[in-house]
Amino acid sequence: MTTYTILIILSGLVIFSYLFDLVASKTKIPSVLLLLLLGIGLRFLVEYLNIHTFNFLSILPTLGTVGLILIVFEGSLELKYDQNKNKIIKSAFFSALTILLGTATLITVIIYQISHKDLYTCIANAIPFSVISSAIAIPSAAALSGKDKEFVVYESSFSDILGIIIFNFAITNHSITTSAFIGLGLSTFLIILLSAIACVVLLYIMGRLVHHIKFFLIISILILVYAIGQSYHLSSLVLILSTGLFLNNADAIQNVWFRSIFLYKNLSADLSQLYQLSAESAFILRTFFFVIFGFTMNVQELNDLPIIGNGLFILASIYVIRIFFLKIFKKDSIAPILYIAPRGLISILLYFNLPASLKIPQVGTSFLFLVVLGSSLVMTLGIAFSKRKVEETTA
Repeated sequence: MTTYTILIILSGLVIFSYLFDLVASKTKIPSVLLLLLLGIGLRFLVEYLNIHTFNFLSILPTLGTVGLILIVFEGSLELKYDQNKNKIIKSAFFSALTILLGTATLITVIIYQISHKDLYTCIANAIPFSVISSAIAIPSAAALSGKDKEFVVYESSFSDILGIIIFNFAITNHSITTSAFIGLGLSTFLIILLSAIACVVLLYIMGRLVHHIKFFLIISILILVYAIGQSYHLSSLVLILSTGLFLNNADAIQNVWFRSIFLYKNLSADLSQLYQLSAESAFILRTFFFVIFGFTMNVQELNDLPIIGNGLFILASIYVIRIFFLKIFKKDSIAPILYIAPRGLISILLYFNLPASLKIPQVGTSFLFLVVLGSSLVMTLGIAFSKRKVEETTA
């Protein structure tokens, strides 16, 4: 392909993604779902025209990782903290933790029945299917009421963070021992300490930079620290979430010394620009990630009835566990939050990070694609049904 053909394709994908976002805002169909279908359509077109392409799977994890960082950072930059939100944060955290563990347990049993592999391998494969994708959940929650939207942002972010912690713990420890838990505690302490340092340093840098280009520098530092932390199996998503929360709430700190050193006149305007840049960058990366993931799928594999049947079992287990624990941790109405449990970017990333020795042939990328697609459809229909029910009640 020529340079101009590539430019036409890339710009065309961005335009389609923008149109999909407009469609999503009107119909509540997640733009991610439309991007996946666009990727599948492009795959058919390329095969029909017999065009040779390179292995897109090689760039998928990198695109997804940067996209995940920016999406979580964007979501956290929207959150304002006050003591009245402690209840939401607490319930979102325990909801994310119990649903993650409960879902992983049930899916482990299903994978064991499918593959008859050892328990350790089944657990490692179950974790990617058990994590809520903040990359899909956060944009989909935009139309919800304030409390429900905040619950979704916190819950999906906590699910991502806890999922990464448990996944790293699982693939680095073949057996549960005291030393394994000591290592987990130490790594958690290190990432919390690193997060605290990064928050203060980044705010200080923002106030001192006079160059007209500084927000990409801030984002690059965040990505650098995230990558270094992940390379040492630290759950660096904690750093991303805490940095966004800290920057957006730094003006609430009343300490005189802190305010004189770290706060500056244009902080509010800078945060607005940083949010805008993060949102637009996340939009671009999300577009290419999901189109490429759809493009790499072999749809013919979905004709396999066992894959469809097992995928439906996985989907059913996700919502059975979710409805049980949401009734415990969310005292008021659980709709439409019940349906916002999509699998997506984080599930795909964790799956691709599974060591080759732990991958199960019966639980392949087509199986993952089915669960991602199915959970997005459930979310779409669930939100639409809940909205219609509310309109009928208020009419």
